[in-house]
Amino acid sequence: MRDPSSRDLGRLLARVAQGDHDAFAGLYDAVAGPVYGVVRAVLLDHAQSEEVAQDVLVEVWRTAPRYRADRGTPVNWILTLAHRRAIDRVRSAEACAARERRAALLDRTPAYDQVTEQVEAVLERERLRVALASLTDVQRQAVTLAYYRGLTCRQVAESLAIPLGTVKTRLRDALIRLRAHLTATL
Repeated sequence: MRDPSSRDLGRLLARVAQGDHDAFAGLYDAVAGPVYGVVRAVLLDHAQSEEVAQDVLVEVWRTAPRYRADRGTPVNWILTLAHRRAIDRVRSAEACAARERRAALLDRTPAYDQVTEQVEAVLERERLRVALASLTDVQRQAVTLAYYRGLTCRQVAESLAIPLGTVKTRLRDALIRLRAHLTATL
């Protein structure tokens, strides 16, 4: 099919939406070049452009039932998918590069002062010990089981033989009290 009209592509796309492999072959032949051109204009890299163009055409196969003729021509819909996918690839590459830059900066960070770190840890443990002492016995018991022993709320309820809702309430109240105590001592 050479230079198919929008109506021809619309028919092909409707058949593709029904799972017609022959229709997809015709649609592929008609739009693969323009899809690659749009993607290549954004990405510039030949290998990535081929990969993204292929992804777009697979997406056309999967999402053909979502095409709505009242929102534009089949070619515009497909090329919009291609452009968006290419932009997504650029953003992904930029995010990856940013992560690599941050990781490289972490490698250059100075070694920490071990003595200062140990003193801060001791002070933090002491603040937490005092904050835990401000809890009621039942709150402290629930917090100890949940956060120090790693039990779930359901396991805490079973361990204490109390309703699950009671455990959740005790934990919520305990955390509110701990937060208030710890922020007050900063």
